[in-house]
Amino acid sequence: MFRFTSSRLLRPALALTATVTTAGLVHRTASKPQSQRNSFNDALWNTTIHPLPAASEASQFSEPSADRAGLEIPEFPSFKASEVRSHDGKKGDRSVWVGYGRGVYDVTEFAASHPGGDQILRAAGGPLEPHWRLYAQHNAEWVLEILEELRIGNLMPDEEWIQEAEDINEEAGPYAEEPIRSPKLIVQGEAPFNAEPELKLLVHDQLTPNDLFYVRNHMPVPVIHPEEYRLEVVDTNGKMLVSLSLEDLKKLPKHVVAATIQCAGNRRNELDAVKKVKGGRWEGGAISNAEWGGARLADVLALSPSSAKTIEISEAHHLCFEGLDTDPGTGAVYAASIPVDVLHRVPDVLLAYEMNGETLPRDHGYPVRAVVPGIVGARCVKWLGRVVLSKEESTSHWQRQDYRSFSPGVDWDTVDFTKAPSIQEMPVVSSICDHSLDGEKKTISMSGYAWSGDGKGIIRVDVSADGGKTWQEAALRKKGSQKRNETYDWTLWDATIKAPANGKTELVCKAVDSAYNTQPERAESIWNLRGLLNNAWHRVDVDKV
Repeated sequence: MFRFTSSRLLRPALALTATVTTAGLVHRTASKPQSQRNSFNDALWNTTIHPLPAASEASQFSEPSADRAGLEIPEFPSFKASEVRSHDGKKGDRSVWVGYGRGVYDVTEFAASHPGGDQILRAAGGPLEPHWRLYAQHNAEWVLEILEELRIGNLMPDEEWIQEAEDINEEAGPYAEEPIRSPKLIVQGEAPFNAEPELKLLVHDQLTPNDLFYVRNHMPVPVIHPEEYRLEVVDTNGKMLVSLSLEDLKKLPKHVVAATIQCAGNRRNELDAVKKVKGGRWEGGAISNAEWGGARLADVLALSPSSAKTIEISEAHHLCFEGLDTDPGTGAVYAASIPVDVLHRVPDVLLAYEMNGETLPRDHGYPVRAVVPGIVGARCVKWLGRVVLSKEESTSHWQRQDYRSFSPGVDWDTVDFTKAPSIQEMPVVSSICDHSLDGEKKTISMSGYAWSGDGKGIIRVDVSADGGKTWQEAALRKKGSQKRNETYDWTLWDATIKAPANGKTELVCKAVDSAYNTQPERAESIWNLRGLLNNAWHRVDVDKV
């Protein structure tokens, strides 16, 4: 089969040439339409896949494949653009069809479980291309595979449709003012930007350098002028309680807390290897550690009028954080929430404006981000603009239909997001970040990180050089400095272990936290459809010892 790749976006047309020969396929490219244009789908609109006569070869394309996304497939019926437009979710049976290249797809049932919520309905009855340019994560192979599963036909050529699919101002895109990033980051997504450092860079120091701290953005990085910034606190009735400038915030007592922040999808690739999951790619570097400086959220809430403190705040069950980053398609802001009892247990919930003693970088929430020690990174909202005291958790997509985990037996055709609570505290996890062989001493040196949420420290890390048959305890770099239920930053560890006699082995690590929670042995037992909370034993294959 063939793959479509591009330096900007994964588009079928950008990779097709006048003639392409691939295993199991013969297809042709005809001349362009009369209007000459630099179209991303010129070739796409004029390409047809014809299965070869041999059934054994043709049959390999009988199942949905990312390689066929957006191409004309002869075994499917053809629809006029007007037919697709009539299925816009507003008429008759409320069915929703969309087009991508030459393909027509029925997304009616899929819309309810779409990872991006109801934003998919913005493309109802029209082309996906203008919307997917705003969200480059859709150009992943797994997304195209899902799309092909929903194919119902081919789209007949239509000049007006093609123009709509191409209609976008490339120069004034929503990601035009992104910050400069370190070339040492491994980019997992361009727009929005997601990246992680190489694992071995994480164990050099207890604090992760700002430029190597993993980046997880959901939307474009906003441009915020400090002199115009305001932080608002709103009560359960929508009444403004507090409005602070950045300078006002800095006048409050400054607190510093060392805290690790981890993406719920860290090590997702290991779950994807068990069975395909839906979500951005992450190795083991979507976790980092920093010292955060700022005002305590409790101190900001204390500025509220006394009547509000005794009534509205006491009625609140959740603290909702709203960012200033906005969806380029809908204008919606990123939002998430934590239960109010977290604030009672963790006094150092910060409204941080410093990171490792420096001004908070743009990628990490400048000028202010919420830092909730021990809680999943998705709740540590960046570019914080508003705190809402609420009787219910945030109604945002990221709170209600994302960042929840399910049984390995639940898949997208059976999932019900109301049946699982939102992820808050994180489970104990560890990873091998670096290893080396001393051939003369016949030993293997390893180093890595271990961390547990909710303030639980790490009391032990076990390592193995034979796949878990025998174990040895690693040396913790800060064993004596962990306060019970108040240890929010990670523990780095080192170990030197005897190398096995044979030439190939599997290195393994697992951590134990202060509540004696430990990691599950296999990723298979904790697989979930979004690929979240992977804290299985971390394994590294070593070919030559």
